[in-house]
Amino acid sequence: MGFFDFLTEEIAIDLGTANTLIIHNDKVVVDAPSIVARDRTTGKIIAVGREAAMMQGKTHENIKTIRPLKDGVIADFDASEKMINMFINDIPALKKKWLKPSLRMVICIPSGITEVEMRAVKESAERVNGKEVYLIHEPMAAAIGIGVDIMQPKGNMVVDIGGGTTEIAVIALGGIVCDKSVKVAGDVFTNDIVYYMRTQHNLYVGERTAEKIKIQIGAATEDLELPPDEMDVQGRDLLTGKPKQVQTSYREIAKALDKSILRIEDAVMETLSQTPPELAADIYNTGIYLAGGGSMLRGLDKRLSQKTDLPVYIAEDPLRAVVRGTGICLKNLAKYKSVLIK
Repeated sequence: MGFFDFLTEEIAIDLGTANTLIIHNDKVVVDAPSIVARDRTTGKIIAVGREAAMMQGKTHENIKTIRPLKDGVIADFDASEKMINMFINDIPALKKKWLKPSLRMVICIPSGITEVEMRAVKESAERVNGKEVYLIHEPMAAAIGIGVDIMQPKGNMVVDIGGGTTEIAVIALGGIVCDKSVKVAGDVFTNDIVYYMRTQHNLYVGERTAEKIKIQIGAATEDLELPPDEMDVQGRDLLTGKPKQVQTSYREIAKALDKSILRIEDAVMETLSQTPPELAADIYNTGIYLAGGGSMLRGLDKRLSQKTDLPVYIAEDPLRAVVRGTGICLKNLAKYKSVLIK
């Protein structure tokens, strides 16, 4: 342990399109929406995370809310860097220190990411005082977070449905054997609901309302064992321009999301068809693991199970599976060195 180790803090970051989570000392210290509010006149960031999310869709022309990550990668470099910086400065244990510690970080990235996008993530991290920055692919982190022993010579399939991308991967011997990344995930589901309310009910709803509908009554199939109650939705009537309220049910939302879920099913089937036979045999026994917020869609596990004829399991805390796995890697850097990208 050198003097510099004393000044180094370790953090694990799941930089997501919808939410950013940070683990420090085995605890999730940041769990906030990846949204930034910027003042247009001064260019200053006025709010980030929850506070900025409250402003979403309710701003005047001088304030703009930005989601710096699109499809799991950095779209707005400046905003994402400031957002990461503000999140890290919000960590209670680091606030107390009079010297700004240098950071050892593990950050997870989508598996379909390009070299340039990878460099963008690294540079952002280095600018926020990251001295040692490691990257890990999302499905890999999700598998570790779920509790799969990825180093075994045994195939495991993980489907991680986030905000921007759905990552599907078959993992064995600490590596990704075949993977597919599709840009159909939580955000697309939300947009599907906005479109459906508009075309079927002449009701114009915002993103936040659509997100609420998705969480409260979202479903992947119309035959649910425990269907949620109907929900009242308020928005603007497209014909009269007046505010109005309509009732909608999970059946309608299942219809609205059907096409997008089909695309995820197809991607899962495609990945299965590329899997080497020995690993396919393993997957037949182990089944498919679901992680990410999208896996909480009611009836999705059942629907995937019917499509693939395989058992489908949802991670116990699907929203945090990826960041948990990233945190485990950070603690056991030596063990998982081969999995990380330096």
